[in-house]
Amino acid sequence: MGNTIVKTQIEEVREFLSDTVVKLEGFLNGTTLEGLKQGQPADEEYYKSILSSLRKLAVYCEEGLDACKVILQAEVFSKPAAEKTLYRIYYQCIEEFFSPKNDAWYEDSRSAYTGKNAIKFRQPVAAELSGLLVSLESGFQGIREELEYYETDYRTKMLQSR
Repeated sequence: MGNTIVKTQIEEVREFLSDTVVKLEGFLNGTTLEGLKQGQPADEEYYKSILSSLRKLAVYCEEGLDACKVILQAEVFSKPAAEKTLYRIYYQCIEEFFSPKNDAWYEDSRSAYTGKNAIKFRQPVAAELSGLLVSLESGFQGIREELEYYETDYRTKMLQSR
């Protein structure tokens, strides 16, 4: 891929991550465990696992945003560094959103056929929580489609260079 394509992708991902971090931080800073339980009584441990996954996602997105900024501010654009960053963002941010390691929620693979939201919770949750994930989903979906190339290409390059 040419430098301009990769640079454009880094810029798009930077904007996406910037918006995502604002939404996640706003939610996490303004939400309490007690508030969620009042909105929809559910298992406290389940809410804790969801909040833990959201905090982890926020950290990954902040790190990815910082990396994008560094690459774009460099005097000379480094395509290899940009590709490595996009690969890392795909695996840390995108994969963590659709399939968090603690299985707090999951992606319904049939959603593409039904036209419904892909993110499903294992238990009923407060409306503000489901609203947050719904508001983030289309952005993550778009960036995932944009970066799927890096799922195989970057790994292949690294294996060939050994």
